[in-house]
Amino acid sequence: MAFEGLSSRLQEITRKLRGKARISESDLKEMLREVKLALLEADVNYKIVKEFTAKIQEKALGQDVMKSLTPGQQVIKIVKDEIVELLGGTESKINFTPNPPTIIMLVGLQGSGKTTTAGKLANILRKQGKKPLLVACDIYRPAAIKQLQVVGAQLNIPVYSNETSKDVVHIAKQAINVAISKLNDVVILDTAGRLHIDDELMQELKNVKANVKPHEILLVVDSMTGQDAVNVAQSFNEAVGIDGIILTKLDGDTRGGAALSVKKVTGKPIKFAATGEKLSDIEVFNPERMTSRILGMGDVLSIIEKAEEAITEEEAEKLEKQLRKNELDLDDYLTQIRQIKKMGSFSSILKMIPGMNKFKDIDIDDKEFVKIEAMICSMTKQEKRNVKLLNASRRIRIAKGSGTTVQDINKFIKSFEMTQKMMKQMKSNKGGMKNMMKNMNMNDLKNFKM
Repeated sequence: MAFEGLSSRLQEITRKLRGKARISESDLKEMLREVKLALLEADVNYKIVKEFTAKIQEKALGQDVMKSLTPGQQVIKIVKDEIVELLGGTESKINFTPNPPTIIMLVGLQGSGKTTTAGKLANILRKQGKKPLLVACDIYRPAAIKQLQVVGAQLNIPVYSNETSKDVVHIAKQAINVAISKLNDVVILDTAGRLHIDDELMQELKNVKANVKPHEILLVVDSMTGQDAVNVAQSFNEAVGIDGIILTKLDGDTRGGAALSVKKVTGKPIKFAATGEKLSDIEVFNPERMTSRILGMGDVLSIIEKAEEAITEEEAEKLEKQLRKNELDLDDYLTQIRQIKKMGSFSSILKMIPGMNKFKDIDIDDKEFVKIEAMICSMTKQEKRNVKLLNASRRIRIAKGSGTTVQDINKFIKSFEMTQKMMKQMKSNKGGMKNMMKNMNMNDLKNFKM
């Protein structure tokens, strides 16, 4: 998970501060030392770490903090604000030309995930109301054109290619003419990469830039390469000139050093982050929301946006009515699982919920939900409506039909009954979710699957 190591360290540091009624200079020094170690372990550039901690110290030693009624919270706010600034300050969007098509050129090293990212970018822009055209400009890597065509077919997004030409500038110009004739308002050029930066690669990119004049040059970098990603970004920016960065494999980067260093080093914003293998696993990079996730403060706005994409208003109203009547059955449960899966992995969604970071022992395996789907699909309509019908012989039948065990069935039914109980508590408790979380049994929560 992205920033996992850094996140747990910083959350522990802020937890210690939160309850302090007074912060001395020695407390501050100890906290800064821990922050410095956490950032260095996360593979953040040393100069950036030094500047970062110096800024926090300067602001935290101010009279406003020392005289504050809640100095611990004030210091946490300073840390949060500085991380937001380090990640870019504000969300940086694509600059669309008023005279379409907007031309976006993707550049980067081979293996950084450019071709898949081209598809992901086209997908997210289409959701914003655009009509993209993907262009295969990688004429060197075997099967590069075919890979882009497969990606385009999966998304139902058109792909332009010319396998007879070896002139990338010519291919790009032809694609733009096709886009104009087909009314595509965005053209995404998937250019060639190399295993290392060389003059030939850079010259080709400079030729495309000079002749095609792309409105956006976005560098695709593998965030798991840490400081190497930052060095690559710096080299591409100096040689070609980039307008922004797309970080790939952010879900697999437990340290986060690239994300925390690249903006400061290059001066160019991170515009998108790819957070999984699916073609829908990409999001606009928002420094404020990402910082909240790192510090365990949740990211409710992102959950709402994902939910709006995955769940229709009609489905939400139907579920609300059933919850009000305490009539949640296994068909509803299955519908919700499938809808939430569209939003991303369960573990990533859980991390966006404020307060859930304190339950560190919860282990959610997304593969478990494949089992649950199989179990529910092996039940009769009556069994789905009333789990009390599930006696021993029925459970054996369901286990055989779903390729699971009776123990799996028992565990799932127990968690489902717990869900029903939680829904009743939320309806009856005035404190709602807050009181429910406060009174929740930790051992029950570890076994809870939803």
